[in-house]
Amino acid sequence: MAKTSVVRSSEPGAAAPSGAHRRAAQAAQLDRLIHERVRLGIVSALAVNESLTFNELKALLQTSDGNLSVHARKLEDAAYVTCTKSFAGRVPKTQYRLTAAGRRALQRYLDHMEALIRATRER
Repeated sequence: MAKTSVVRSSEPGAAAPSGAHRRAAQAAQLDRLIHERVRLGIVSALAVNESLTFNELKALLQTSDGNLSVHARKLEDAAYVTCTKSFAGRVPKTQYRLTAAGRRALQRYLDHMEALIRATRER
């Protein structure tokens, strides 16, 4: 079956997108990296704490080692968080901090969510 698509014109006199279409377009612009539950939890927790250890984040977010590790790595790769590894005696200690870029990304994400909420309530 062939796919069809609708192209909306921005020419004068063209109908403006409906509220539902605008909200869908806004939702599509969300920072998908932060929008995922565990990553949003990591960034949010680090926004209100100077730093947190791997074990503190794991307990706070109630997630597994592997799950936390994968999500933290994605945030590291995007330069939203930094990870410092050290040893306390022979015990490894992994410490996470939110970067300036991560703080800006979280602020943009929160602003975007607030705009979506306002647009939905105005309907």
